[in-house]
Amino acid sequence: MILLKNCMCLATPDGGAAKAGWDLLIRGQVIEGLAEHMQPDRLDDSCETIDCSHHVVVPGFVNTHHHFYQILTRNLPAVQNAGLFDWLVALYEHWKHIDEEAVLVSSMAAVGELLKTGCTCTSDHHYLYPRGFQGDLMGIQFEAADRLGIRFSPARGSMSRSRKDGGLPPDSVVQSEEEILDDSRRVIDRYHDGTDLAMHKIVLAPCSPFSVTEDLMRETVKLARESGVRLHTHLAETRDEDDYCIKTLGRRPLSLMEEWGFIGPDVSYAHGIHFDDRELDLLARTGTSIAHCPSSNMRLGSGIARVKEMRERGVNVALAVDGSASNDSSDFLAEMRQALLLQRIRYGADALTVSDILEMATTAGARLLGFPRIGRLAPGWAADLAIFDMRQLGYAGALSDPLAGLLFAGTSHETAYTIVNGKVAVSGGRLTAVDEEELVDRVNRAASRIQAPRPEG
Repeated sequence: MILLKNCMCLATPDGGAAKAGWDLLIRGQVIEGLAEHMQPDRLDDSCETIDCSHHVVVPGFVNTHHHFYQILTRNLPAVQNAGLFDWLVALYEHWKHIDEEAVLVSSMAAVGELLKTGCTCTSDHHYLYPRGFQGDLMGIQFEAADRLGIRFSPARGSMSRSRKDGGLPPDSVVQSEEEILDDSRRVIDRYHDGTDLAMHKIVLAPCSPFSVTEDLMRETVKLARESGVRLHTHLAETRDEDDYCIKTLGRRPLSLMEEWGFIGPDVSYAHGIHFDDRELDLLARTGTSIAHCPSSNMRLGSGIARVKEMRERGVNVALAVDGSASNDSSDFLAEMRQALLLQRIRYGADALTVSDILEMATTAGARLLGFPRIGRLAPGWAADLAIFDMRQLGYAGALSDPLAGLLFAGTSHETAYTIVNGKVAVSGGRLTAVDEEELVDRVNRAASRIQAPRPEG
């Protein structure tokens, strides 16, 4: 049991004016109540009370697209100024060497960064399966997520077209369609939990229309819908992708998705930058979601997604940090700020409000991933919260609207507390489950090993 007392600012369930001086009680996995001067019954000695009189309390954020393993190739000089396709070709030469330790420590680092910046639920799109990898790759990721305490909905990614087939990746990181579909069935059977407060959910996610075959796309759609899991892929990220799909497959990326049945309320696309008006209308009509990745889109020079127009049409747009070799961080609060400001470059100073961004970061993300009871501070909803201490120099002078201050001000984006499923995962700004300095050392060793030059052949 956890009692948050006298919150300086507590986000309300309806997105209206935030409450000051309210208390919030967590019992088990859920929020039991929130009210002014709460006097809950049945408190016992095990109840942890947190004084929130200087804190902003918001629903935990939902990260809808990531590539955890890319933490091992952050900031590489060779790709600091590359566009997507050149960036991918260069980095595959490092990524093809990832091993079990690399997956474990990069997953722990990504989850840790997310938790420390207010994220309580995340996906990860892992589509790279190096030949010779030993063990259960997705099982290793669940081990990392469970240890640190985040709600996890990874996407079992896939690539079946290597360079010899006209794709971008080397042969050593792609799998056959049979291998992909067999393992997709396995991870669904072993890890997927369809309940409202699940800590584990599975998504199926062919990497992109230029890295898998049409048959694999269609078979993945069939398997996902038979199994009751969601679908995800990269789409409309760059002009190069448009050109490739038109030249090689004869249609624009979204037309291919529509033809293959890879569209609908159980489907999300990462990026979604280069849609025309007709395609935006199609997204709205089919209930298809977008995982918006503003920092990555800026980092790779891919473009500015038409988020304001999507939302005006009723498209569900959520937020994501994307991989840590194109961001190059997992700072979710920073991603929210980028989303707020980037739309203003294209549409003006009132393009998106703080309330819009908070909705995208919480309930929109929960909707995209299929979690019906996360993303709000309300009785009966999941006890997933991010708590920010405003007694920091970066927030000084910003307390006329503390909730907005999280995005407009601040130099440190880390929480004082992050609570997931009723358990404290960050306390006093530190992860509760791991030694952060030891984890940093392990990540740096793995990164040095992956980045090391190797002989050809």
